Amino acid sequence: MLPGERPAIRLSDVSKTYGAKGESTVRALNGVTLGFATGSFTAVMGPSGSGKSTLLHCASGLDRPTSGTVYLQDCDLATLDEAALTRLRRCRIGFIFQSFNLLPTLTVRQNVTLPLELAGRSIDAAAVRRLLGVLGLSDRMDHLPGQLSGGQQQRAAIARAVLTEPAVIFADEPTGALDGTAAREVLRLIQRTVREWGRTVVMVTHDPVAASYAQRVVFLANGEVADTMEAPTAAAVAAAMARLGGLPAGS
Repeated sequence: MLPGERPAIRLSDVSKTYGAKGESTVRALNGVTLGFATGSFTAVMGPSGSGKSTLLHCASGLDRPTSGTVYLQDCDLATLDEAALTRLRRCRIGFIFQSFNLLPTLTVRQNVTLPLELAGRSIDAAAVRRLLGVLGLSDRMDHLPGQLSGGQQQRAAIARAVLTEPAVIFADEPTGALDGTAAREVLRLIQRTVREWGRTVVMVTHDPVAASYAQRVVFLANGEVADTMEAPTAAAVAAAMARLGGLPAGS
């Protein structure tokens, strides 16, 4: 699926400030305006403290901006109370975390279907089996997370994020805990969720190689959009990060 015309997520002049007024105030985001097209894969990068995590938290409704507006498709997140935001995240947003966040006492199948159960939605057992089969987990459905490799756990987390058919999947350093081989497998699967299943993915990463799997990279610095790059390569991303002070030159 090619990126659609209507953004899946849109941030308009979003700022986020932490702390009381005065010297202790930290401005994590400063007037950020960005759109993430439907069916696109965007990596977000920047030096430490550039606002990457804050951007993800505000865009996904995990945190509220100090000013500005965040839209999920046509929904203004500022109009929702906390209960409505929780329902929206369960039904329309998927998350993939570095630490997998699988419940250790639940099987892979139970972890994957948990968001549907919490949302009170019906579970299509055949669809769950097909999805886990596509992700190479057919023979691991009834295993506990502790019985899986790191790559298998992250594939289960991808299945959990995809099964609810969300408007957007937010991935926070999804390959940070994986070795090179497992990381490449996970990144190819993320690409597949975009290419074949039409999902929109926003991925925060510090890794130029991971970012090269995306269609676009957004670079943040000091809470602002410093640059963007289409069709990124690992070398070009590393050079851009070096200019921003996020990587040593030549990395």
